[in-house]
Amino acid sequence: MSNDDLQVRVQHFAALKSKYQATNYEDLSPSSLLYLILRKADLEFEITDFEWNWLQEQELLKTIEAIEYEPQRRAEELRKVDTEFYQLKSKFKVTKRHDLRLSSPLYPILWKLDSEHQLIQSEVNYLKEQGLTETLAIAQEMAQFAALKDKYKATRYQGAFPDSPLYKILNKLEAGEHLSDADCNWIITNDLLETLEMYWQVEAEKEADFSHLKAKYQVSRNQGKFSDSILYPILQQVDSEELLNEYEINWLVQEKLFEIVTINQQRAEKREFARLKVKYKANQYEDLSLSSPLYKILQKLEGDNHLEEEEICCLQEQRLTDTLTIAHEKYATSLKEKIKLGEKLNESEVEWIKLNECKDILAFLKQKHFAALKAKYQFVALRSEIPPETLYEIMLQLEEGKRLDRLMVAQLIVNDQLSPNGKIAIAHHTLEATFYEQEYKRTGNKWNLVSASSDWRKAKNPQKASELTNNLNFNKIPGDELKSALLTTRGTAFRDVENFSEAEKCAKQAIDYCPHGYEPYLLMATICKRQQKYEDYVFWENEAIKRGAELGDEDYELKRMVKNIKDEVKLQEVVEYLLKEDPRQYAWANSYLKQPKDQGN
Repeated sequence: MSNDDLQVRVQHFAALKSKYQATNYEDLSPSSLLYLILRKADLEFEITDFEWNWLQEQELLKTIEAIEYEPQRRAEELRKVDTEFYQLKSKFKVTKRHDLRLSSPLYPILWKLDSEHQLIQSEVNYLKEQGLTETLAIAQEMAQFAALKDKYKATRYQGAFPDSPLYKILNKLEAGEHLSDADCNWIITNDLLETLEMYWQVEAEKEADFSHLKAKYQVSRNQGKFSDSILYPILQQVDSEELLNEYEINWLVQEKLFEIVTINQQRAEKREFARLKVKYKANQYEDLSLSSPLYKILQKLEGDNHLEEEEICCLQEQRLTDTLTIAHEKYATSLKEKIKLGEKLNESEVEWIKLNECKDILAFLKQKHFAALKAKYQFVALRSEIPPETLYEIMLQLEEGKRLDRLMVAQLIVNDQLSPNGKIAIAHHTLEATFYEQEYKRTGNKWNLVSASSDWRKAKNPQKASELTNNLNFNKIPGDELKSALLTTRGTAFRDVENFSEAEKCAKQAIDYCPHGYEPYLLMATICKRQQKYEDYVFWENEAIKRGAELGDEDYELKRMVKNIKDEVKLQEVVEYLLKEDPRQYAWANSYLKQPKDQGN
């Protein structure tokens, strides 16, 4: 054994003798049996009977007691450490799910925090990994507290936990807040005079700055005290060109400090002007004056409003072509959105679309309008072969109160779009009835009353149909056929409202005037059918057939319309359309077809 090793063992033996109260044993040789026994006791190995007896022989009674008491001492020490760990976990907000053993790295970390030592990065990472966010927050606050103590010369204060009154005071100082009298008294009581002097110095500087700002912005010297005034932070914001919030503006108005409000408002508007210039690509325009016409133009664009001619000229003069393009696109988009929402465009908006040749918007407008009209007139595209352009034109004419072209009417009939209860049919017949009424007033020709009455009935307005013939003096009406036709249409109107007695009276008078015409006989047949007088119905129907009635003629309405077309060119157009659609079904139209002149004559 080397001398160094021997010396170490001697020192170790001496320490053990002291710990186990065996200092009266003079031998310090590491080869002594006592050294072996004390080493075994310190390492918690079992002491043999021989060894116990030897200790008694040497009269080392206190040593025997110390060895016997060691396990109990160790247990008590362990309980103390465990209690300390529990208290540290509670103090630093470690939850129960992190109730780790003493061997955990958490114990030395908490011990370190409690000793006011800052954590190294690996220890911070460990807290993060364990999800100990509250513990980490306390550690960070403690570090912040230590930094503030150093900054504000309060390091002589021993406390480091964030619940300390000093931490709150130092945070106030850091935020530039005013300290209360209680805060100042606490600082004095804890003999932190350097900290207080620093605070007073800062307050004096703020007071001087406050006075300077009040003078700069022409605020009365007596307007508010620095210590409790909201004015100072407001003036600081104004001086640093920060915008004020609504509460601060309202306070200034209440205090009648309108000049500062005006400064803030102008500054906000200039920033808005600058923002709009960037947004609408007008940065080459350097003037930021709020009186600039460009500012009002950009505001208008921001509100999705259409620019007037002089405003467009202004942009052109300034060569702001990108701005003009954006304005055009933005207004076009707003119009599209308006159309999409089903809102009606005014004349100026439609005119703008046409002038700017916005074909896509015109097409979209037409599409939406067409869809709205089809919904309004309950158009159902079952077996309909009417071209969309023609159908749209038909509905437009109905909307504008214009009579339909005869070819349009033929197309509607052929494609089953003039069904008795359809809204297209009602609108069409209303226009026709109105036209024939006006023609009657213009010409006095009572055949127009026959047509008007017929169309009013088809427009589901039999009351109006009967009113047209209320005050006629049949004795003064020339021509039995006209009288018969007027009475027939009048009787049909009565039939429609189920006034069968008046309807029958009119039908029989019509027969008297014109017994060879089948129309009044058909009227009598339908009156009897409505009243369920089936034998009479069969009689009158047969009488109508004898006089040329074709029952169940699907083309009756077409034949009637074609017969009444006066314009030869329009007549040929309608006939050619019918023969092209179905030459077999509409073969009767051949009789109206104008034959080409023989080239050899």
